[in-house]
Amino acid sequence: MIPLPLARIAEITSGALSGMADPRAVVRGPVVIDSREVRPGSLFVAFKGARVDGHDYAAQAVRGGAVAVLAGRPVEGPAVIVPDTAAALADLATAQAASLPGATVIGVTGSAGKTTTKDLLARLTARIGPTIAPDGSHNNEIGHPLTVLKADLDTRFMVLELSARGIGHIEALTRIAPPRIGVVLNVGTAHLGPFGGKEAIAQAKGELVESLPRGGVAVLNADDELVRAMASRTNARVTLFGRSPGAAIRAEGVTVDERGRASYTLHTPSGAAPVKLKLYGTAAVENSLAAAAAGYELGLPVATIAEELSDATPRSRWRMEVTDRPDGITVVNDAYNANPDSMRAAFEALAVLGKGRRRFAVIAALRELGDDTDALNSELGRLAGGSGLSGLVVAGPDAGPVLDGAFAAAA
Repeated sequence: MIPLPLARIAEITSGALSGMADPRAVVRGPVVIDSREVRPGSLFVAFKGARVDGHDYAAQAVRGGAVAVLAGRPVEGPAVIVPDTAAALADLATAQAASLPGATVIGVTGSAGKTTTKDLLARLTARIGPTIAPDGSHNNEIGHPLTVLKADLDTRFMVLELSARGIGHIEALTRIAPPRIGVVLNVGTAHLGPFGGKEAIAQAKGELVESLPRGGVAVLNADDELVRAMASRTNARVTLFGRSPGAAIRAEGVTVDERGRASYTLHTPSGAAPVKLKLYGTAAVENSLAAAAAGYELGLPVATIAEELSDATPRSRWRMEVTDRPDGITVVNDAYNANPDSMRAAFEALAVLGKGRRRFAVIAALRELGDDTDALNSELGRLAGGSGLSGLVVAGPDAGPVLDGAFAAAA
């Protein structure tokens, strides 16, 4: 974070100093929402959640070294009092991003694969200069500005993940840190219910490319018709990635080893190089191509891109984590999030990893699928029941349609 005195933070957030806060006291970061993560020089942002109220931990945060608390009401200790802490956090991040005109912002969105692509792209940009990227999937109205506030005067790249639960969400995130490169991976069935259909999801995801300046770049998936159509919604230059012959950045000769790891030849307009991924599952091909396309637009040589992609291992938790136990059991943990598309990819990977071995799956019913919830969960059950499993556990509520589909497929 760029150091800021409390008086400036109050000015940016339209807040008022409280609790004998020293207007000259300087916040040097990090900005945190968990009092356990406070370090000397921090700003603690107090949110009132459904179960926990951050205001109750203000004194603990100050004792831990926080310079002040960004709060919605007076607390014990120095504070900046604002009407809305989420809006104030966004305002603070917006001001910080605006003070870094030399940093290139890259936004990544899509129904699946955002975090993996973000992690791969952050590896590539780090070859050029200091890079910040979110931990895990900090991609909403809270996690996004927290990530932006990690940047400092040395930062050259911000690789940001943008999510949406409705129309207008991504547009709001792009106003915080306007991207120059926007990567759209796919339009799938994640959060289908809140949106009401894939066309509405495409409308929301396309807000990223609409935000790009004329001198920017839209990196679009050539193999997804809804994504490819977003080319008409941007003033930026368009670069296509995928397996299609028309993609400027494409994979040819894709093969998969016995562990479900893909290899291919990466083709670009200026040459080709072999890529041998250490990531599991064929979905990693598309994610790596998206990262490669953005890296290519930044001027990285194709050999460097291929080298970084081939060296990359999973960076974020619970996304196709594969662990071989001493007793001979292999555990595949892909439990961070789920939708029909990601579940299909997970079962495909499990079939390869577990070929010739007994395979068991522990899954749960999918949610946020609207009127299609029962039908899509029944389809999930049929997928599981027909995949040659030795055993299936369906955990949690609303398991009925999944089990019905599984039994029907097994029969």
